[in-house]
Amino acid sequence: MDIDFDLIIELQRLDTELHNASLVLEGIPRLVQDVDKRIQATTKLVGDAKDKMAHNQKNRRDLENEVKDLKVGIGKYKRQLNEVKSNKEYTALLHEIEETQHKIDTIEEAIIAEMLAADDVEEEIKAALHKQSTEEDLLKKEKLVLDEKMKETEARFAALTKEREALVPRIPREQLKLYEALFQKKGGTALSPVTGDFCAMCHMRVRPQMLNELRDRTTVILCENCGRILYWTTKPEPVKAETPAE
Repeated sequence: MDIDFDLIIELQRLDTELHNASLVLEGIPRLVQDVDKRIQATTKLVGDAKDKMAHNQKNRRDLENEVKDLKVGIGKYKRQLNEVKSNKEYTALLHEIEETQHKIDTIEEAIIAEMLAADDVEEEIKAALHKQSTEEDLLKKEKLVLDEKMKETEARFAALTKEREALVPRIPREQLKLYEALFQKKGGTALSPVTGDFCAMCHMRVRPQMLNELRDRTTVILCENCGRILYWTTKPEPVKAETPAE
């Protein structure tokens, strides 16, 4: 069958660009989602550090309240010293006071440890806030770039679709059916150029008789190996260097 290769080649170009654009449109939402997750991660980093500080402060309050209660107990024991009537009771109260004071000393050491830990947590919060500030700015800019790319690609996809819709009616029905069948079967590439005497897609040598027919660019010829529509193309002439004027 006679064929206008320029139309089929243009259709393949449009379909390739549409396919590439669709891949971009499919991929951008995942990239945006990834950016959102990274933004959430920086927010969580700050939240975790602040939660750690809140836990530290709660521990300190609990320990300080425990010290207060123990000191109240010591006060009671000291008042009871004036009321006991035997050395045994007096000695027992002194022992309770001593044990309670030992508990207080131990808890106060724990309070100091929590205070020192709070300094480290404070630095952790500052670092997390700094990371959040710097990374969120960059990530939000990255998200804006992705949003802009989405809009541009959507516009490009719409324009390509209109071009394709205008082109398709100009291609004979049987040729269009062959092209579309090959497009689906061959992973989106229905055509293969022949430069020299090889199919560009599968690198199979094309028979001399077929090459002559391909040069005429009027007949549909399928590659005997990969089954794609072959079309003839010539290699561009090499650019000759200019000879400097004498």
